[in-house]
Amino acid sequence: MKKLNICIDIDGTITNPFFWLDKAAEYFNKSIKYEEFKEYEFYKVLNIDKNEYEEFYDKYKFKYHSEEILREWAKNIINDLYLTNNVYFVTAREKSLEMTTLLYLNKHNIRFDTLFVLGTHNKLKKAKELNCDVFLEDNLENANNLAKAGYKVLLMDTPYNRKATNSNITRIYDWLDANYEINKMIAKAEKVNFVNENAV
Repeated sequence: MKKLNICIDIDGTITNPFFWLDKAAEYFNKSIKYEEFKEYEFYKVLNIDKNEYEEFYDKYKFKYHSEEILREWAKNIINDLYLTNNVYFVTAREKSLEMTTLLYLNKHNIRFDTLFVLGTHNKLKKAKELNCDVFLEDNLENANNLAKAGYKVLLMDTPYNRKATNSNITRIYDWLDANYEINKMIAKAEKVNFVNENAV
């Protein structure tokens, strides 16, 4: 029997959050330091019109989503977690990117149970459907919404999400941190189950 239902965002959580910023900065001939990346929306960071950014995104989304760089340790740890837990990828990407996303995960030999391409940042409904035990996320608004609804959130640290305050949110700095926190949850759940099974 699998132990936890683990929901994982993709962009910025398993992938390098600066990959798209670098590509957009080059395209628009902008110079930006990573520590200045304090807004989730790239067009705000680059101080360009939203429509201009959307034109850039539409032009390159299939190419760049196929080339994104994985965060260090993400693949190995997710694959280890998959052996004893349910692993669900839950992304806000557009529906048109579903096949691109699936091919990307398969290309990198990342193991998982199901991929959900929502086309929206509202992930609460899916978290409820999946009976989510822990959600790994980088988007601060998503993290806050999930945490307020009672879900445990592991927030992958980036310059644009450092205002998190909810007690259900634990900030992590890499996938080694993620693995540590998830294994703490597993150990706690196993202890509770052991006590319940042996209660007289």
